[in-house]
Amino acid sequence: MSYPYQIKSYEQYQKDYQRSIEDPADFWSEIAQHFTWKKKWHTTLNWNFKEPKVEWFKGAKLNITENCLDRFLEKSGDIPAIIWEPNDPEEHHRILTYKKLYEKVCQFAHVLKNNGIKKGDRVCIYMGMIPELAIAVLACARIGAIHSVIFGGFSAQSISDRLFDAQAEFIVTCDGAYRGQKDIPLKSVIDDALIGNRTVKKVIVSTRTRTAVSMIKGRDVWWEDEIKKVETMGLTDFPAEEMDAEDPLFILYTSGSTGKPKGVVHSCAGYMIYANYTFINVFQYQPGDIHFCTADIGWITGHSYILYGPLSAGATTLMFEGVPTWPDAGRFWDIVDKYRVNILYTAPTAIRSLMGFGLGPVHGHDLSSLKVLGTVGEPINEEAWHWYNEHIGKKKCPIVDTWWQTETGGILISNLAGITPAKASWATLPLPGVQPILVDDQGHEIVEKEDGLYKGNLCIKHPWPATIRTTYGDHERCRTNYFATYENLYFTGDGALKDENGFYRITGRVDDVLNVSGHRIGTAEVENAINMHSGVVESAVVGYPHDIKGQGIYAYVIYQGSHQQNSHGTADLIRKDILQTVTRIIGAIAKPDKIQFVSGLPKTRSGKIMRRILRKIAEGEIDNLGDTTTLLDPNVVDEIKNGKL
Repeated sequence: MSYPYQIKSYEQYQKDYQRSIEDPADFWSEIAQHFTWKKKWHTTLNWNFKEPKVEWFKGAKLNITENCLDRFLEKSGDIPAIIWEPNDPEEHHRILTYKKLYEKVCQFAHVLKNNGIKKGDRVCIYMGMIPELAIAVLACARIGAIHSVIFGGFSAQSISDRLFDAQAEFIVTCDGAYRGQKDIPLKSVIDDALIGNRTVKKVIVSTRTRTAVSMIKGRDVWWEDEIKKVETMGLTDFPAEEMDAEDPLFILYTSGSTGKPKGVVHSCAGYMIYANYTFINVFQYQPGDIHFCTADIGWITGHSYILYGPLSAGATTLMFEGVPTWPDAGRFWDIVDKYRVNILYTAPTAIRSLMGFGLGPVHGHDLSSLKVLGTVGEPINEEAWHWYNEHIGKKKCPIVDTWWQTETGGILISNLAGITPAKASWATLPLPGVQPILVDDQGHEIVEKEDGLYKGNLCIKHPWPATIRTTYGDHERCRTNYFATYENLYFTGDGALKDENGFYRITGRVDDVLNVSGHRIGTAEVENAINMHSGVVESAVVGYPHDIKGQGIYAYVIYQGSHQQNSHGTADLIRKDILQTVTRIIGAIAKPDKIQFVSGLPKTRSGKIMRRILRKIAEGEIDNLGDTTTLLDPNVVDEIKNGKL
């Protein structure tokens, strides 16, 4: 197997990039010829960023699973598609070849159909990192149902909000999940989420932990029982549903600057081609390589670089159920050694966490199979980059520092492994078809350097195939969030630097969204959860630098009466209660790292909270707060400074 559109040299990158900018439609049309289509397109690209409207390969018909499974069966059916490493290293791993994965996807597609699921239905998937999760995702795509995977760490309330937003009628889940030393009661969380729900008709439950669960007659069915029915009926192949190029493939919820979940929609054709193209080129994937992306499929990284990108390339992708520090901090290195992993793609948060354990856990593992290292989720700091390079890559493996978002579907800016130059902590160059631009707050392009660098808000001025199509059920929200800030530009919400070589370095969010361990969390979402606590009057949340997570969550909370000692107990006990409230409403991922009780918040006379001041205090810049004279009560700032945690 070869990839005709794989970039092999820096010169070819420059040539392809230029061609992709001069005639994007022709560039992507040529690449699309290498995929399986039921019907070819009549218009490659139709777009405007005003509505916004983005359509790629208009008129084409396809099914993404034919491109991920069927087309490899004849020549590569016995090649491992998914290697699954369980949470417990003593448990036996599983390998699904392309043939076996195809059979299981077709089988579960019949299960979905037998349970009333059809093209266009929304299916919520809330599972642990087991092969059945991948099977469920692909089976939905095969029958044309829109999957919405929810990360296994989200609370019942978060799931309930997402089910309501998507108007989902079907759920696929597990009895429970393993993550390190934790057993997570997934079905129990789903049951809580379904209290008062009137849309969900069926819940399909896969057995993993053998946790006792409640099964409601007429609504809940066991995965294994449904599979037996299909086997008894002798059903094997399942014809792939014909999908329009622009039909939705999935909804993936991401945090925004309001508390309401935001369902990012990606379409079938453009997303498929872009996930495949970026996977093959950024990681320089070669047939036979073992690709290990450590993300959870509940996030976009898992969608694009555990499932759709690798499988559409006929690659071998490794799924890991556990966490990097259990049963010890050498777990990643055990896996690399055990399976002779060639590509390791993980988050800077994980690298920084593992650095904290020293080199002991790394010693004794053979990492010589590694050819490419990658980072995702946030910019990697130089110290972590050098540790990763020296101790994991042994200075022989290029590190691809990838920048992208849920909304972009795939990597937009990154060096290509061993092909284009790398620069520690810089994402470097845009991929072919991606046209970045730095603008000031008024939307004017930055043309003058500051301290030798261009600095501005990062936008993209032309669509790429995996551009966000809409936010589910609310297209106006898509427009205002991404396309209304600057005319005719997609606004990423990130700030960036650009050097004289055209390399980009992402400096972080410029809106009220935090990046905690590579996961985007809206400040409003956390504030809403804190404010649900019965004793909380008001709260304000900001980010601050965190050694492991990149950004930590710092909450300023006004509590009824005295927070030091009252009928509810001490400040520490109240903090624990607030953390528990946030965990119940959003999930443990959104718990504040610091909660400072205050008597008031710095507000303007119009009532706006000056988060800029709170952010600087949280970051320790208490002597550089700027003008506070416009505040309703400037004295509150001194109190907050003096009480800083």
